[in-house]
Amino acid sequence: MATSPSSTRSVFMGPRLRRLRRDLGLTQADMAADLEISAPYVALLERNQRPVTADMLLRLARTYKIDLADLAGDGGADHAARMQAIMKEAMFADIDIPALEISDLAVSYPGVTEAFLRLYTAYREEQLALADRAMPATSAAPGENFDANDPVAEVRRFLAARRNNFPQLDDAAERLAQMPAGTNGFVERLQSRHNLQVRYLPPNVMLGSVRRLDLHRRQLLIEDSLDNASLHFELAKQLAYLELDDEIGGALEGAQFTSKSTELLARRALAAYAAAAIIMPYSTFAKAVETRRYDLEALARQFGTSFEQTAHRITTLQRPGLEKVPFFLIRVDPAGNISKLLDGAGFPFAKHGGACPLWSVHGIFKTPRQIVTQWLELPDGQRYFSIARTVTAGGGSFGAIRVERAIAIGCAAEHASQLIYTRDGQCPRADEPTPIGVACRVCHRPKCAARSALPIGREILPDDFRTLSVPFGFSAD
Repeated sequence: MATSPSSTRSVFMGPRLRRLRRDLGLTQADMAADLEISAPYVALLERNQRPVTADMLLRLARTYKIDLADLAGDGGADHAARMQAIMKEAMFADIDIPALEISDLAVSYPGVTEAFLRLYTAYREEQLALADRAMPATSAAPGENFDANDPVAEVRRFLAARRNNFPQLDDAAERLAQMPAGTNGFVERLQSRHNLQVRYLPPNVMLGSVRRLDLHRRQLLIEDSLDNASLHFELAKQLAYLELDDEIGGALEGAQFTSKSTELLARRALAAYAAAAIIMPYSTFAKAVETRRYDLEALARQFGTSFEQTAHRITTLQRPGLEKVPFFLIRVDPAGNISKLLDGAGFPFAKHGGACPLWSVHGIFKTPRQIVTQWLELPDGQRYFSIARTVTAGGGSFGAIRVERAIAIGCAAEHASQLIYTRDGQCPRADEPTPIGVACRVCHRPKCAARSALPIGREILPDDFRTLSVPFGFSAD
């Protein structure tokens, strides 16, 4: 019969023991009394001057009702994976730190590791903020005045600095996902755990809400015209607010928001992240995307989600050590307004002004509900693969307002072979990409018939002697 490692060897887990004690609100003397050992011995354990034996692990598990695997497991695995991912950045290229040293640091000194990770995240946020503050001088049209502290832009920076991945939310959501599947599973948990009755009411009674929590009457009110994907998402989001509040707060910890509105938007984004993680648990979903080769429609049917929910979830699969293809996502309306922007693939989105009209996401409204694939090439030679389709929000009854938007999800060209959309005959040729720019003001392609603005630093040719086939002709210098 095989035995677990905890039963055959002692382990040093001082920092984890200290964190457990503090989470329980105990002093060393309190813990010593509970475990029937001396307070100095607890201090030695916490300083890694004594190993935690198998007997002590069992005593801890029984006394504090803790799962033995969680207690004895590698508590620094997530931190170590994040550290290893960060150390691959160009700024650390000349520092050779073996993976074993990183693991030792993460396990033995989790506080120091957490401090480093917070500093790096703050650095990334500041770099993104600096790029945004510099952007009006390089790409905004004359007279435009963009607020660098715009709450929406600030939340986008918050998500981008963390690669739109929050392992603590994924872990907690995966535990919640053990409930029975479907609407009944959500309803039963809300009833049994929170004493909440779910009621479905028509739109005229909901008065503009699709979900409303009435704590006075212990009811969760849901608009009765929601489709199944939207219904499950709203139920999951309410569960996230009720049961994952600590994890959401932990994910927000350390963020320096400039306004209450920004903080509330970030909290809302994390609740939506948690809801998606409950419906599409990380490990199960990550395995499915590889099996189905990122087939968005097939994945949506498998998990009972909408096309957009599925596409959004795919952009979050960057858990250190378990990374999948990094994707970006953009959502636009017919007027070109951007209402969602997630970048996990390094795509240089225009921070201000319109995007390139040659990108299929802007013309997809002509072929609603059809997937259109496209190879893209930027002026600097970078290539990406894009998948675009329209999505609909609202509706559900005659006369109800519907909003049509288009989303595009894509990845760098080197990852495209992993996608089902690049099979032979299923998409345009990879060697014939569409030449696009980030935005007209920063695109210097001289022969673009779709250009709507002059690029920065270029002078136009006079029109006295000839009319060109493109909107602007530029002087040689």
